[in-house]
Amino acid sequence: MSGICGEVFVVLAPVTELNQTIIYGRNGLREPPSDESVVTEVRYYSASDDSGSLKCDSIEIDAVATLSVILNQSAGSWGAECGSNEKGVCIGLTFSDGHPIDGKLNATDLVRLGLERGTSAPDAIDVITTLNSAWGPQGEEKESAKAAFVICDPSEAWLLNIVGSFWAAQKISTNSLAIKPGLSVGTQVDRSSEDLQSKLQAAGLWDESNELNFSAAFGAEPATSLWPWDDKQPNGSGSFGLLAMFESLRRAGTEKTSLSSHVSVLSSNGVSCHWVTATPNPLESVFKPFIFTSGVKISPLTKILEGESKTLLHKLHENRKWNNVGALLMSLERACVDEVNHFISEHSGELNQELDELMKDCVEAEVKFYR
Repeated sequence: MSGICGEVFVVLAPVTELNQTIIYGRNGLREPPSDESVVTEVRYYSASDDSGSLKCDSIEIDAVATLSVILNQSAGSWGAECGSNEKGVCIGLTFSDGHPIDGKLNATDLVRLGLERGTSAPDAIDVITTLNSAWGPQGEEKESAKAAFVICDPSEAWLLNIVGSFWAAQKISTNSLAIKPGLSVGTQVDRSSEDLQSKLQAAGLWDESNELNFSAAFGAEPATSLWPWDDKQPNGSGSFGLLAMFESLRRAGTEKTSLSSHVSVLSSNGVSCHWVTATPNPLESVFKPFIFTSGVKISPLTKILEGESKTLLHKLHENRKWNNVGALLMSLERACVDEVNHFISEHSGELNQELDELMKDCVEAEVKFYR
């Protein structure tokens, strides 16, 4: 799992369409040299009241009650690269270095644990940093294990960077932000580990004569910029919507090994909806919607069955001829977006059984074009 990274885009109100507060999007990446055989599973886990011990990827920790989550997971991993929970919290891993370390929580463990236990973005930051302090890789050197996350809820969005025993978080205050792989917190530090400045100074990582820049303390400039929006940077009240986020992810994912992509449309006074490709390369994949309901089900085609190495959806997608089916699938995606948006506008806050198999139905409709 070393080298897991992602590019993430966050757009906030008032730039977003309708009553949507935040639109979040992520491409899962493997920077060259990459293992192109990596397969992403999309899996749903219902809320649990478990106690006792919990086995993560290489460590057991104390179990607690959890929230329902939908996750993008690398095949064979307990943790997740990104996902969402029933409270509208989204977490995306944008960078990891020095993970995994045997017997310690790794970066993907922290994503899943933050989603299963965090009821808001600030709460998820507390969960991740507390668990990392207790069970994660420690250290106060420039070479300590590093991880960078984007954490959103329907009200606010944050960047969280962890380097060994140090951490810093920045609340996103601009209307839009694009985050490349790498440490992303610079001079704006809104929350941090205890005595961050004095400990960085003691470790020889910061000279108090200069303004503290968290990323620069570890030899990097913050990985945030207008890239790759360029002239398409979101602006204007109510101008940026779900399809624009799809376009941003597709435009960004053209030159790298891109795994499954994930978009969440978060609403503070309505229904939040989450969209996943569950297949690689957003340019040749379609997004399928998921909404948390009490009886929700997702297709078994997005998880690897026993004895297999790939999901059935991944296999069929791998062998399809995109030139033959792509245009039709893209038109179906746009129609699905219109239908879901219409349903949400007509049933604000009212979830019913019609949505239980929303993602399952869309996956199975897609598969029919690949057979």
